[in-house]
Amino acid sequence: MTSDSDVTGGDVTGGDVSGDEATPEWEKRFRAPRVSLPDWAEDAPDRSLFVSNATGTYELYAWDRATGTQRQATDRPNGTTDGALSPDGEWIWWFSDTDGDEFGTWVRQPFAGGPDEPATPGLDPSYPAGLAIGRDGTAVVGRSTDEDGTTVHVVRPDGSTPAVIYRHRESAGVGDLSRDGSLVVIEHTEHGDAMHSALRVLTLEGAPVAELDDSRGGTEELGLAVLGFAPVDGDTRLLVGHQRRGRWEPMLWDVAAGTQTELGIELPGDVSAEWYPDGSALLIVHSFEARSELWRYDLAERSLVAVETPPGTVSGATARPDGTVEYQWSSAAEPAAVRSTAGGVVLDPPGFRPPGSVPVEDVWVEGPGGRIHALAQRPAGRGAGPFPTIFEIHGGPTWHDSDSFLATPAAWLDHGFAVVRVNYRGSTGYGRQWTDALKHRVGLIELEDIAAVREWAVESGLADPERLVLSGGSWGGYLTLLGLGTQPGSWAVGLAAVPVADYVTAYHDEMEALKSLDRTLFGGTPEEVPDRFEASSPLTYVDAVTAPVHIAAGVNDPRCPIRQIDNYVDRLAARGAVHEVYRYDAGHGSLVVEERIKQVRMELEFALKHLPA
Repeated sequence: MTSDSDVTGGDVTGGDVSGDEATPEWEKRFRAPRVSLPDWAEDAPDRSLFVSNATGTYELYAWDRATGTQRQATDRPNGTTDGALSPDGEWIWWFSDTDGDEFGTWVRQPFAGGPDEPATPGLDPSYPAGLAIGRDGTAVVGRSTDEDGTTVHVVRPDGSTPAVIYRHRESAGVGDLSRDGSLVVIEHTEHGDAMHSALRVLTLEGAPVAELDDSRGGTEELGLAVLGFAPVDGDTRLLVGHQRRGRWEPMLWDVAAGTQTELGIELPGDVSAEWYPDGSALLIVHSFEARSELWRYDLAERSLVAVETPPGTVSGATARPDGTVEYQWSSAAEPAAVRSTAGGVVLDPPGFRPPGSVPVEDVWVEGPGGRIHALAQRPAGRGAGPFPTIFEIHGGPTWHDSDSFLATPAAWLDHGFAVVRVNYRGSTGYGRQWTDALKHRVGLIELEDIAAVREWAVESGLADPERLVLSGGSWGGYLTLLGLGTQPGSWAVGLAAVPVADYVTAYHDEMEALKSLDRTLFGGTPEEVPDRFEASSPLTYVDAVTAPVHIAAGVNDPRCPIRQIDNYVDRLAARGAVHEVYRYDAGHGSLVVEERIKQVRMELEFALKHLPA
């Protein structure tokens, strides 16, 4: 399935984008045409679907590889990124929400073009919770609503009323459909731990077939993830990610026989996998210390062979029917491209590539919970430092910064700033204990690690202690506001995009799946553990904020809703604190290129205005 998280770089034709010499380098990086790694239809591999910003807004595109034809499939003011192809390649499914609110229904259109039509008639709008499309046209659709929690429905092509085969208050999602369309696997958190899912296999009539729960009913912090059913008729093996050895790695679970086969892939760091199309091997994605690489694992020989990629980050990869591998790669210095092991770039039509940037330096700092990995970049041609420095804090929190190309850090480097990114406790890629460490002292633990790296940045001579900017979006925006209040003497300026600002109000207003996550992180609701929510809420410390703060918020955001941001801003305004607020008509971020540029420009201008010379 294609989504916005896949979009990191590449070139496509079309659109009013400019490589004009008068355009600043940092703006060119945003305006340069980009593509995601193309998905392809399982039974029609020449038919592909990808996301591009070629028109200036991220939209879905159909690509017929046999003819070379590309066409824009969606066209909406605030963009479209969630889409999938039917196995036969005849239909493009896409999720239709309203201005980024993530609440809507699935629609579909013919691959060759034509009008959109409802894909799931009989289902009311909801937040999406997974989709699997069968070869006979049957679809298994996951839905999440505040009223019902998670429900899973079977939508038949005959137009009959969709049948509910799963329902629970806690978060869950559709994992995959077996090749013959008889079985569906669901990731669920009925045990109440939203960070460690269990798996249940059902028939399409809702009858249970198999269950796998490494959490033992929520008593152990061990999760499972669906990686996909075997792509071979009659094969009931399911590829599963597990954490039994302290990190993510794959195993095989035969859901009919009940057997489990651990693969024993001895690589450090996290390991994910997907099937080669003939089912004989697995394509391994190995992530370790902010970089990633590819391997081919032969199931019969239980052997690993490297799939050669340059040093950097592979943000997506897929094995094609001919055995070649297509992958999206970038590094901090080099913009992304979709490449093939057959040689060359998969999508490389005319157009300008974005300017490069500078490489990252790996930094390891001793922190209160262990060694912290950070990535630092120095502005080119600006001497040895110290520099004005921005700490760009990643979202998630279950995510990590990597050696990959990003337009926003590059913009700050162009303006003479050093950039530091911290993979604090809670980040993925450093083992299960590191990821799970942030529970109960939410936000405060991450800020301890950020403070340790800040100390290194100043003592090493990289950062000017009087010109330090704390910045981030989503969870990074939350940590920014929390850091400005709990570490007021450490930061000269704060920049928070789509943040959690008032955690209690955010909990009550956010989408249901995030309520489940927050109950796991805090150990209960705001009514059950009020002291924990109070200790971790930026609103608690708003009166201690001394740094000028810029906040950007999407008025339709279901993840960090606008009301709780308004509560925080009102408190800043009541005491005359220096701040600016920018509200825009979208959800949790924007898919419109000019809007993204506008927001980065506003942040640059705000920081330069308020930092000491």
